[in-house]
Amino acid sequence: MLAVLAPGQGAQKPGFLEPWLALPGTDARLRWWSTLSGVDLRHLGTAADADEIKDTAKTQPLLVAAALLTAEHLHMDDVAVVAGHSVGELAAAALGGVLTTDAAVTLAGVRGREMAAACAVEPTAMAAVLGGDENEVLAALDAHGLYPANRNGAGQIVAAGAVEAIEKLAAAPPAKARIITLQVAGAFHTPYMAPAETALAATAAGITPTHPTKIVLSNLDGAAVDHGPTLLTRLVRQVTAPVRWDLCMRSLADLGVTAVIELAPAGTLAGLAKRALKGVEIVTVNTPDDLAKARDLA
Repeated sequence: MLAVLAPGQGAQKPGFLEPWLALPGTDARLRWWSTLSGVDLRHLGTAADADEIKDTAKTQPLLVAAALLTAEHLHMDDVAVVAGHSVGELAAAALGGVLTTDAAVTLAGVRGREMAAACAVEPTAMAAVLGGDENEVLAALDAHGLYPANRNGAGQIVAAGAVEAIEKLAAAPPAKARIITLQVAGAFHTPYMAPAETALAATAAGITPTHPTKIVLSNLDGAAVDHGPTLLTRLVRQVTAPVRWDLCMRSLADLGVTAVIELAPAGTLAGLAKRALKGVEIVTVNTPDDLAKARDLA
């Protein structure tokens, strides 16, 4: 059984879309999706520097567009399961038949802009907590008034909340844990993003989703969602809800997935899968040169 994964924010690299422009139709598609998302995806994926592409308003539609462009050149009929990390869920929903690609890119543009605006309301931050006892880590976060925004598995929990609280956590980490402050705009996947969730819901209300044609896993709890409107509601809710990528990987294992392809810009999710899904064959697709081995895997 083959699964395809779409990465989330933080996976982007300067110039990563440049090699894809050589493929027919890519330039035109990026220009159209730029109109829908409100950002210049061609520029962001080829000429923009690292500082520019870490802007939430720009990164989110860029990542969704990149995943969809990559998937166009794969044999998706052979794919049984799709999942995306955070904003990557929008790409996964399109690949799973719930959203059109145009709708996914449009929602990513709104999501990115509104989450960036929510980050500007008050100073918040995120930090990766690596190692330590999971229960002790969660207790420490709760004591500091922080949220476990991402639970990625492999001993990695991302804390999010007020900047001062993140600083206190870093100064006194839980036993056997180390803290790495993340270079992000604010506390994603927490109640701080409530205005963004409201705005995204207003746009999503104008979209008519269809039922999935593949198994689509949800970040909310790792469950397979087989009802289009329910999945769209979950995609909106995920703006303020924690990303349970650990449960998504558990579902991949429970489903008997034997092979995984991570779409561009690939690497982050493949690394997590390598540690959690023993014996599963994993292929990362970052340039068109990687397509052959991905097709062979399918």
